[in-house]
Amino acid sequence: MGIFAPERDHTDGHEAADVLARARATVDPALHAAVDTLPDSMRRVAGYHLGWWETDGTPCIAGSGKAIRPALVLAATQAAGGTPATAVRAAAAVELVHNFTLLHDDVIDRDRTRRHRPTAWRVFGTTEAILAGDAMHSLALRVLAEDGHPAAPAAVRRLADCVVELCAGQQADCAFEQRSDVTLAECLAMAEGKTGALLGCACALGALYAGAGEATADVLDAFGREIGLAFQLIDDLIGIWGDPTVTGKPVGADLAARKKSLPVVYALSSGTPAAAELAALYRLDRPLNAAELQQAAAAVERAGGRAWAQGESCERMAAAIAHLADAVPDPAAADDLLALAELVTRRSH
Repeated sequence: MGIFAPERDHTDGHEAADVLARARATVDPALHAAVDTLPDSMRRVAGYHLGWWETDGTPCIAGSGKAIRPALVLAATQAAGGTPATAVRAAAAVELVHNFTLLHDDVIDRDRTRRHRPTAWRVFGTTEAILAGDAMHSLALRVLAEDGHPAAPAAVRRLADCVVELCAGQQADCAFEQRSDVTLAECLAMAEGKTGALLGCACALGALYAGAGEATADVLDAFGREIGLAFQLIDDLIGIWGDPTVTGKPVGADLAARKKSLPVVYALSSGTPAAAELAALYRLDRPLNAAELQQAAAAVERAGGRAWAQGESCERMAAAIAHLADAVPDPAAADDLLALAELVTRRSH
């Protein structure tokens, strides 16, 4: 891959942490301005979810997440030959969509914590969390629709199509919980819709805002989707083996919820004794205790799920870099995108 090789050093100001910090500093003012237009009740929920304030409105520094998706928008704009500052509204819109999905996901999954705090539905109630998420979705489209940039109409269409794909991925994920015959191909397709679609859309919007055209946008969309699959594979590993003090979620949270995550589906379809052991645990009609959660995690590992997911994430990374090499004529311009791509394979939370 030459200059796009994954082991390339990024010490010259292009480390992922620096890229993310710059993106957050650039996009946060637009994000705050957008959320401030919401009705007070929804603004209060959205701001709490985003880590800006406590339940009573007192400012806090809980954190708003890593800003990977808005960073991808800005980095893709730069990589495609544009000026990142022109794509700030697009980056804010993508971040609003991401957080709308998180609000809804927390309700659907009954997750009790996010970013080391009680989830919004636990604090404000299910109805308030859902409605705040709905409002953030509409707000994202309005932020783009009111943008005077020539790429805005195409960006609105892409983002709207992406939300439909996200919803289809989430629906499939929920349906899998009721099925014992989920295939690995189905699970990968679900992950591409639920996770890969928005990362791909973020990159595509960046290309459009750079004036690069639909063809380049499609290739960068493919880059982002591969990154999204790598991201999901790592996230699924963390969902089983992550450190609760780092993740803010209970140990083995995905196993406790009987999630058909990628390592689990690989393990269940392996035809090994460990697969049968895991399937029996997943069939139990009661919560798994601590010992059973450890047993389930060990079964996934013995069946090869952990090793496969780790290897597959590396393959997806390699595929992403190949797309990036095809899309970007100036390798130096792609440094930020490459740093973000590498970030997902180093995640621990």
